[in-house]
Amino acid sequence: MIRNFLLKALNKHASHWVVLIIDTVLVALSFILAYTIRFASLDFNVSNLTYQIPFVSLISLISFWLVGSNKGIIRHTGTRDAFNVFIGVTLSSMGIVFFVATNNVFKVIPWFTIPKTIILIHYFITIFVLVVCRFIFKAFYEIISSELKEITNVMIYGAGDSGLITYGALNRDTRNNYEVVGFIDDDKNKVGKKIDRVKIYSRSQITKDFVDHKEIDEIIFSIQNIKSERLLYLTDRLLELGVKPKIVPPFSKWIGGDFEANQIKQVKIEDLLDRKPISIDNPIVKRDVNNKVILVTGAAGSIGSEISRQICKYNHKHLVLIDQAESPLYEIQQELKRNGIENFSSIVADVRDLVRMEAVFNEFKPDKVYHAAAYKHVPLMEESPYEAIKINIKGTKNIADLSVKYNVERFVMVSTDKAVNPTNVMGATKRVAEMYISCLSNMKTNTKFTTTRFGNVLGSNGSVIPLFKKQIENGGPLTVTHKDITRYFMTIPEACQLVIEAGTMGEGGEIYIFDMGKSVKIFDIAKRMIHLSGLKYPEDIDIEITGLRPGEKLYEELLANGENTTPTYHEKIMIAKTQDLNVDDVKKDIENLCTENLKYINDQSVKLIKKIVPEFKSNNSIYEKLDEKILN
Repeated sequence: MIRNFLLKALNKHASHWVVLIIDTVLVALSFILAYTIRFASLDFNVSNLTYQIPFVSLISLISFWLVGSNKGIIRHTGTRDAFNVFIGVTLSSMGIVFFVATNNVFKVIPWFTIPKTIILIHYFITIFVLVVCRFIFKAFYEIISSELKEITNVMIYGAGDSGLITYGALNRDTRNNYEVVGFIDDDKNKVGKKIDRVKIYSRSQITKDFVDHKEIDEIIFSIQNIKSERLLYLTDRLLELGVKPKIVPPFSKWIGGDFEANQIKQVKIEDLLDRKPISIDNPIVKRDVNNKVILVTGAAGSIGSEISRQICKYNHKHLVLIDQAESPLYEIQQELKRNGIENFSSIVADVRDLVRMEAVFNEFKPDKVYHAAAYKHVPLMEESPYEAIKINIKGTKNIADLSVKYNVERFVMVSTDKAVNPTNVMGATKRVAEMYISCLSNMKTNTKFTTTRFGNVLGSNGSVIPLFKKQIENGGPLTVTHKDITRYFMTIPEACQLVIEAGTMGEGGEIYIFDMGKSVKIFDIAKRMIHLSGLKYPEDIDIEITGLRPGEKLYEELLANGENTTPTYHEKIMIAKTQDLNVDDVKKDIENLCTENLKYINDQSVKLIKKIVPEFKSNNSIYEKLDEKILN
């Protein structure tokens, strides 16, 4: 109770004026001490002090106020504050010397003088006393606060410039009580040395016994531009030791160019993808978006909403958001309004409704269309081919046909790696949609058609990462369909950068894919997420193998049989060389599929898809029987 009271009092009442008064009192006491040291006793004319002390105190008070040495926060005293004290005391001593010397020459006050030795001794004593008192106050505050707060023992991985900045930020942080017990560095020349009395260790020294002995809670990665594979390797080792890994953001993300402890974040699964993030900075995007009317379908979804956010960074003429999901569309609408975006319209509408879509095209006459509306959940679409065909094929056909009719400059379709050698209805319908876009691009139109094809998106609605997070919150177990199942991953901003970039490239008809690095085992992701949550596998949370779902592959692919790639100006982005199509026949088959699907005979609809996409072989699905009939 007493400590709490003292801590609050120190925070609240240690104002600049209180510090100024205390400094002035210390100056007066130092003046008496100077006389005592000069005469080696208290045997001096005390009556001289009655006029000398008020004079010295007044000169010091004015000097401190002018320099501002009282304005530093005492509990954060550092070298700069000590320097300000030095300047203040020097200025006051010079003022005293000037007045005394002038008075001795002109005899303004004949009886007033101060011995030069007293002024000199007082100068050094005052500097020493004021600086030491500040550091004593700081230590006193830290002792009280550390007893009130729980100490977090941390180590900083990286003893370079970034590590030193992180060390300073942790020491300045008043919200948390960090104790830096050591640095870790891979440079053998640094190991064994100390920084501000904190020792530097090699990574090999950080063992389970070491962690337990030092009671280390967190290890903070403070290495700029650390490679994801390196971070993955180190994080896996630290998680095995029971230490919570954190990471310092890159310089470019420091707030106002300065770094504070609250910017240190937990290592997220996105940081451990074992792949380099794709960075795109293309001035052509600005040219192709500025002053244009942009239409985004599926604008309330994970991809569509991020495309909308990124488009709003440019000076577009008008942005039209279309989605049938009312509540999510309302959320993105409100978000854009909060960010000061006004030149946009949010329309609740369904891409399957040709009449409604034509009314939208007729009203806004878009220059560019980003088509992200689709059904994407494999198990659900395996049970509902009727709906998958209506949205993924017929919906795409509607928007593409209207783009041709209203002379849209560019149509960009969002596809998926599940369209490659599909084993499920969802992937197959996306492949049919790709083929329809290819057919239109082969026709003489004013519209350029582009397709983007990428893998799983981290954090998107229904993806594995949010699912695992919910399962962890509920105490587990985490569900994985197969221990060896792998997927390619990318972040939502990366996916949308690719979509927008694709809208500026090529002459139409291209399918853009990009180097997504290595595919990642879902089982490994599940284990890492458990450890990153501060839990242990399998002691705290187990992982349950549920078996492959209908239509699910063990391994996804980015290229179909017979496809290869050609490079673009960006080393990570490639163009898939697709197979030649008989445009008239394929287009007629797709139109027939959309018509036949209205009869709601799923087997017949899936059979027609298999005719259009010969490489579509169902896996773990009721539609495997259709493949058997074709073989027989």
